[in-house]
Amino acid sequence: MSDVEKGVHNGGADNGGAGNALTGATHATGVANPAALGLFSFASTTFILSLYNVSARGVSTPNVVVGMALFTGGLAQLLAGMWEFPRGNVFGATAFTSYGAFWLSFAAILIPSTGIQSAYASTTEFENALGIYLMTWFIITFLLFIASIRKSIAFMALFGFLSITFILLGAGALTGVTSVTTGGGAFGIVTALIAYYIGLSDLLAAERAAVVGLPTGGFKYD
Repeated sequence: MSDVEKGVHNGGADNGGAGNALTGATHATGVANPAALGLFSFASTTFILSLYNVSARGVSTPNVVVGMALFTGGLAQLLAGMWEFPRGNVFGATAFTSYGAFWLSFAAILIPSTGIQSAYASTTEFENALGIYLMTWFIITFLLFIASIRKSIAFMALFGFLSITFILLGAGALTGVTSVTTGGGAFGIVTALIAYYIGLSDLLAAERAAVVGLPTGGFKYD
């Protein structure tokens, strides 16, 4: 079993397996660990959109998130995924690249000049199409959740909560029930906070003398 599958950190302070299931490399490379970048980018974009989904401060129109989705959740996370490939980290590369692509595609939906929303004859048809789109991402996320089992408690929680987020948002779009979408936003906020925690844990683990170590419940193997 590789170090990536065992959740073994390859350097820095011991943080109880923090981020290793997603961020460990199977061999030494000249590429620095991009996990904190990917996790912070994912967390920040998810946090903002989730606040909009719960109508924080009366905001329900999500268009301000387009910039974040393009450059932070999208481009920065996509690059993190590309940098995971030469490190030999299949799980991290797949997760970061997939969600980077998700945010880029979501931004495209919200940009009027793409003509995506205007192509639908009615709001109901668009919401149904969006619901199918979100349910597809639930499937992808649930598959990643399965792969995260026995890697670390933190990553199981991350992908577990994200799975719930997607299925609630998808159901909200398909049914038109606002409270379901609001629930998805609430779970999205929790998901973002977990991602922030793991990202900080990984960032601290890369320091020679970190001020503190944040455990993520990495599993131990023989």
